[in-house]
Amino acid sequence: MPLTIDRIGVIGGGAWGTALAQTLTLAGRGVVLWAREPETVSDIATRHVNRAFLPGVALDPRLSATDDLKACADADALLLVCPAQHVRAVTRELSPHIRSEQPVIVCAKGIERTTGKLMSDVVAETLPEATLAVLSGPSFAADVARGLPAALTIACHDEALGECLAEDLGGSQIRLYWSDDVVGVELGGALKNVLAIAAGIVDGKGLGASAHAALVTRGFAEMRRLGHARGARPATMMGLSGLGDLVLTCSSPQSRNMSLGRALGQGETLDAVLGKRVSVTEGVYTAAVVMQLAEQLGIEMPITEAVHAVLEGRVTVDDAISGLMNRPFKAED
Repeated sequence: MPLTIDRIGVIGGGAWGTALAQTLTLAGRGVVLWAREPETVSDIATRHVNRAFLPGVALDPRLSATDDLKACADADALLLVCPAQHVRAVTRELSPHIRSEQPVIVCAKGIERTTGKLMSDVVAETLPEATLAVLSGPSFAADVARGLPAALTIACHDEALGECLAEDLGGSQIRLYWSDDVVGVELGGALKNVLAIAAGIVDGKGLGASAHAALVTRGFAEMRRLGHARGARPATMMGLSGLGDLVLTCSSPQSRNMSLGRALGQGETLDAVLGKRVSVTEGVYTAAVVMQLAEQLGIEMPITEAVHAVLEGRVTVDDAISGLMNRPFKAED
């Protein structure tokens, strides 16, 4: 495994994949971005834009794009930035082109709906020869692509690799902190999407800043409970990939998950909202599997349960809010 990472393959031509590819290109790395959509590859290669997923951002002409996974995989390290529910299929396609101990950094935030597995577990199955890491934290793609500062967590079990990745993927624009708590970093990134839908509903219903603050705080309590049950460290849940990402995602309609919740709170249907989108809203798919995990582990997650019920159409938004406000009184801790 190389100690210096100069050539990077980014797998996924959505907003976040494009933003990471742009940042690394500007930092002087040789970057090849893989996208499944021919029009996205053409846009990046010829017009130096990604009109479908990251409109309004001019991309560095040095950023290459391809629809050939093998060409993208010929790199010192790979960033896996496809939607969480597509990770298994994409990595199966990628498998023949992976070298032994090649670093693969999972940037997708979610839990596999059909199995309840974290993305690192999925990739460990499909790419057993790779060396895994996870990148997560508070970051909007448009901000990062425009060169605004951000701080993220990169997690892996190998300290030497973690330090290498933090140094070679970080820079003056993105500050990376290393952790060995892979489970904690992944859970924070997945759960915040579900809770952001709830925060968006609060905003869409016009329930005020006090209700928003209460929702985020009690949502974080649910995140900590599930993290504890899965072996995550409390410090990780309090860090960038947990509380940090939750605060960001619940605070701005730039978040696809919060904006979806906001639309639901204003009376739109789920199908209508999703029908207008080209990008995946991960929280919609994560809510169901989080509730399955909570039930298996005996964890109480009333906000997540309410979001799941609304998304499934089993309760209205008003009934979900009423149900949460009328739960029995209890100690906060």
